[in-house]
Amino acid sequence: MLFGKTIVVTGVSSGIGQRTAEQAAQMGANVIGIDVVKPKHNIGAFLEGDLSTQAGVDAIIQALPNDIDGLCNVAGVSGTGGAAITLAINFFGLKALSEGLANKIRTGGSIVNVASMAGFGWRQNTKRASTIAKMSGFPDLDQVMNKHDIPNELGYPISKEILLVWTMLAAHQDTFKSRRIRVNAVSPGPVETPILNQFRNVLGDERVNSDVNRVGRAGTPSDIAPVILFLCSDAARWVNGNNIATDGGLEASVTVEELGL
Repeated sequence: MLFGKTIVVTGVSSGIGQRTAEQAAQMGANVIGIDVVKPKHNIGAFLEGDLSTQAGVDAIIQALPNDIDGLCNVAGVSGTGGAAITLAINFFGLKALSEGLANKIRTGGSIVNVASMAGFGWRQNTKRASTIAKMSGFPDLDQVMNKHDIPNELGYPISKEILLVWTMLAAHQDTFKSRRIRVNAVSPGPVETPILNQFRNVLGDERVNSDVNRVGRAGTPSDIAPVILFLCSDAARWVNGNNIATDGGLEASVTVEELGL
């Protein structure tokens, strides 16, 4: 499905990013992995890069080649470092990288954002998410947090709410639409990755255990990577602006409960 395609994967050193890169290579893709930490075993080419600042994003964009077929925005942090750095990496760096690479992505290419079931609340927080999603560049994040009443402990779910809204906006943004670049998201629930325990600290054991119990087990990177790569493939050529809940049915369970279906 990906033979001969050039696929860029951020967060390649562990978890979902690592598995996405491995499977992309197995499917015939030329993989370029990006991370702040060098992976123990390179999968294709590796580029050290930092998404937390505009300068870091600019350096990544300059170093990447032309004719990219797919950008998999997997890199993210759990929120334990506070809302400012979480918003910087999980949203503003991701957005800046995607927009900055638009001219290096082939016409008809794909961008896939790894969001989260934690962003489920975007419907209740549409105004905040939409306002922040439309901001340009890297704003003063302390001002953003103060203006929108974002507490440190909610940085992670709010970052994913914003990302889900931006995914829909970006699908119809001229930057991408004029080049027929599709923009989609994948939303996992709890996944067995090295930062799962950090999510327990951020979201609480009760929330994480409840989510796992609803679907029988936590996900694994191997559950998520194939859906990301499907969205990079030509088989998903008519999928755009969508979020695929890749969570064992967690979103369906929560939706049924909240809406009393």
